[in-house]
Amino acid sequence: MPTLNWIGKDKVVNHHQDVPFKVLEHKYGFSAEKGEQKEQTESGNKIIHGDNLEALKSLLPEYEGKIKCIYIDPPYNTGNEKWVYNDNVNHPKIKKWLGEVVGKQGEDLTRHDKWLCMMYPRLKLLHKLLSDDGAIFISIDDNEQASLKLMLDEIFGRGNFLGLITRKQSSGSKNDTGSNKVITTVDYILPYKKNVFEFYSYQVKNKKKFNLKDKDGFFSIRALEMQGGGDTLPQRTKMGYSIYHNSKTNELKLLFDYDLEIKPVYKAENPEFSESGFECYRPRKRGSEYGIWRWGAKTFLERFNKNLVHFDKGRVYMKERAVDFVNKFPEALLDEFLNTKGTNELKDIFETKKFDFPKPTDLIKFIFTVSTDKNSIILDSFAGSGTTAHAVLNLNKEDGGNRKFIMIEMEDYAETIYNQKIKLY
Repeated sequence: MPTLNWIGKDKVVNHHQDVPFKVLEHKYGFSAEKGEQKEQTESGNKIIHGDNLEALKSLLPEYEGKIKCIYIDPPYNTGNEKWVYNDNVNHPKIKKWLGEVVGKQGEDLTRHDKWLCMMYPRLKLLHKLLSDDGAIFISIDDNEQASLKLMLDEIFGRGNFLGLITRKQSSGSKNDTGSNKVITTVDYILPYKKNVFEFYSYQVKNKKKFNLKDKDGFFSIRALEMQGGGDTLPQRTKMGYSIYHNSKTNELKLLFDYDLEIKPVYKAENPEFSESGFECYRPRKRGSEYGIWRWGAKTFLERFNKNLVHFDKGRVYMKERAVDFVNKFPEALLDEFLNTKGTNELKDIFETKKFDFPKPTDLIKFIFTVSTDKNSIILDSFAGSGTTAHAVLNLNKEDGGNRKFIMIEMEDYAETIYNQKIKLY
């Protein structure tokens, strides 16, 4: 397996073991009824102000192996120091830490070396906190995407990669205007499971055209034959059968006429059925072999009896009914969660921009929808503008969930911004 090396790696690979356990000190709690209060609220939610490396280590005694979903939006390491997120990894505390851990070598590190040194021990601790059936989702762009992928392969295992998600972040970009570079309009989300994670489906507005109608309403059609791939009759004999249908009486007969003892082809059409007004339907040949149906015979009969089969011009189709929403699973391209939505959300709350590129709440809520159940614990150790807490509270409000969030942020704005966001609930 390809591995990633950089200056200082040998000093940070096991550094998570050397980070001391510190006790998290309760400062104050907050509830909708009482507002800010000195006593603990027992809500299960935590907002931790401090270095996320120390905070993650301090969470291990209580939360190791218990976090269902981790979402982080770490510095993209663009070199642009104008951001509130200091993406040149030059925060005084990080520089001090690099000097202590990496030593003299740290003085010669490139910003990419610094970023990798900063990320590695944090990812090791996040891996420990993640539950066996949990997953981590990391937002990143082209500056460090390739390096991050190799680092995650090493820590989480290459086989636990769930597939690169590309997110359209803007409708256009002014970055590098006039330069000889591709204009960037996307960033990425890298998801990795701990071990046995499975995605949940989610509902989206149905955009299909349903222009056919029967006694049960409008529907669209899709060919029942397999349309691609290498599946043919010799490989999947149970998916190859003849369908005899009488359009006048709507009677149906199925015939398995595939004989493994002879050349694998369909037998001649059954004359008894044909003379009784039945038309024969079979998957067409694909090269020298016959194709197969998408459904086995049992499933076909069940769906035929539910009026979900359509016959037309010598072919058989599946009926898909018109519904307002359909269930889907995550896809490789997300094009509906632009950063402008995140910016507008902050403006609505604070009447000012605050952050240059905040993620929209709907993006984070989408991630939690497909990765958590109603009682999951969710962690964000690069909490930024607090969108994760916002998304958890929104999702709980929508589906009656009891998800808990743990937020970690080093910058001083954590207290003021998060308080104002959470007071909305």
